[in-house]
Amino acid sequence: YIYETGTKNGKRVQALGGAKNHMVVLPDADIDLAADAAVSAAFGSAGERCMAVSVVVALDTVADELVARIAQRVSAIKVGPGTDPANEMGPLITGEHRDKVAGYVRGAADEGATVVVDGTTDLPTEGFFLNPSLIDHVKPGMASYDDEIFGPVLAVARVSSYEEGLGLINDNEFGNGTAIFTRDGGAARRFQFDVEVGMVGVNVPIPVPVSYYSFGGWKSSLFGDQHMYGPEGVNFYTRSKVVTSRWPDPATSTIDLGFPENR
Repeated sequence: YIYETGTKNGKRVQALGGAKNHMVVLPDADIDLAADAAVSAAFGSAGERCMAVSVVVALDTVADELVARIAQRVSAIKVGPGTDPANEMGPLITGEHRDKVAGYVRGAADEGATVVVDGTTDLPTEGFFLNPSLIDHVKPGMASYDDEIFGPVLAVARVSSYEEGLGLINDNEFGNGTAIFTRDGGAARRFQFDVEVGMVGVNVPIPVPVSYYSFGGWKSSLFGDQHMYGPEGVNFYTRSKVVTSRWPDPATSTIDLGFPENR
């Protein structure tokens, strides 16, 4: 609505949409490194950031080990007020949003997923706190996979091949950010060309580029074609002017009905 209304009235509009950021873990990846990255990217800011990793795409051969190591780390996250420096994750923005996020976790098992770590229990009596949750065996069609939860919930989708994982990402309506964890430079290069996502990280879980480069995704993660920051951000706030000038010798002046030329 904002994008359509703005452009209908002759305005430039930068309007970013939703996200469902996937992180692919190939069998050759360092599992501890990948687990650390997944937990950091999923639960920083309590998952309330557009670049949070919300789905880990794990190859079957490493999925069990990866889920176990992620679960170990998730269970150790300390939740509480930021006034205590020992706490690592704070509350959600409102009580209503906390309850909505918790609903995804509570409904995951009914959809056929496996709740490995349930963060909806043992909550503080005050504040909008929710412990981190880990859900395994998610698939398209499940609310915990399809929706942008925007909270401390990490889902794991298991795939049998690189191609299946790539298809999962490319079939998703969102194309904000994605990452691949691997030691294989060839696989990483192939992924960066194959994947239909606007921001790609190679062994970088949150691929926010430095400010010189523009920020924004593809597909339903962006309305129109105006990205933020970088050259596109400068152009968004700029009205360009073109000046053409030359200083000819009057002695060479003639009538010429063609376009002006440099001689």
